[in-house]
Amino acid sequence: MLSARGILQEIHRDDDAFRLFCSIAAKGESQGGWENARIAALVPDAELAPKVARHGADEDKHGRIFRAMLHRRGLEPVDVPPETDYCMLLERQGIGLAHERLKRDEPMTEADIVDYLVHSRVTEQRAAEDMRLLRRYLGDDPDVGRGIRMICDDEENHLAYCHEELLRLSDNGGAARIKRALRKTARAEIKVNRDVSLAVMEHMGRILRWPRAQRALLKAGIQATYLYDRLWGTRRMVTLRPPERRNAMAPKPGSTQPKFA
Repeated sequence: MLSARGILQEIHRDDDAFRLFCSIAAKGESQGGWENARIAALVPDAELAPKVARHGADEDKHGRIFRAMLHRRGLEPVDVPPETDYCMLLERQGIGLAHERLKRDEPMTEADIVDYLVHSRVTEQRAAEDMRLLRRYLGDDPDVGRGIRMICDDEENHLAYCHEELLRLSDNGGAARIKRALRKTARAEIKVNRDVSLAVMEHMGRILRWPRAQRALLKAGIQATYLYDRLWGTRRMVTLRPPERRNAMAPKPGSTQPKFA
C-alpha cells in the first residue's frame, strides 16, 4: 500500500523496519536533548533558560519513549545510518549551533540565541507535522499510541514557544535578521528533509522488500513534496504568529515529567 497509513502500519508490523524507525527517532531526540541542555546552561537570559531546559528534558523523554517502544517488542536499537541523521546533516549545512560551539563554556550572545530559536522554529514545524501524521494513523495503537500522543503534544508546545520567543525578539528590533535567518534555515531544512526521506525510504525498501515500482513511486512522491516545499510550502516554516498555546514552556513548579514505560 502506498498510502501514509499503509506504509506506517507496514513499518510498525515488521520488527527490523520498526527497529530502524525507532532507532533513528530516538537518536535525533536524544541529540536534541543534549543540545538544549547545553544551550540552557549557556543562555544568560534568566527567563529563557528554564524554557530551553524544559525543551531539552522533553527531547530526552522522547528518546526514552522510542527506546521503550523497542523494549516492549524485545528489540534493541541499531546503529543509525549517517545518511538518515537529520540533525547532523543540518549541522553540516551550517544550520543551528555547532556542537563545538556548545562544548565551549562561553555565554551565548543574542545572535546565538536567534540562531538557536530559528533552527528550533523550523525543525519543530517539521517535527510537529510528522508527529501529527503518526498520531493520525498510530495514535490509537495499544502499544505505541500513548507515547506518540505524548510526544505530539510536546512538539506542539515546542513550536508555540519558538513562535512566542521569536516574536518577542522581533519586537525588540530583530525582525529583519530573524526573517533572513528563517528563510535560509527553511531552504536548508527542506533539502535535508528530502535527502533523509529518500535515504530512509531506501533502507525501508530493502528491509520490507518493496518492489522496484513501489520504490520509484515513493521516490517520486518525496521529490514532489520537496518541490512543493520549495515553491509554496516554505511559508509555513518562516511565518511567525502568536500561538494559541501561550507560555507553553514555562516551568511548572513542583511538577514532574510524565513517564512512559
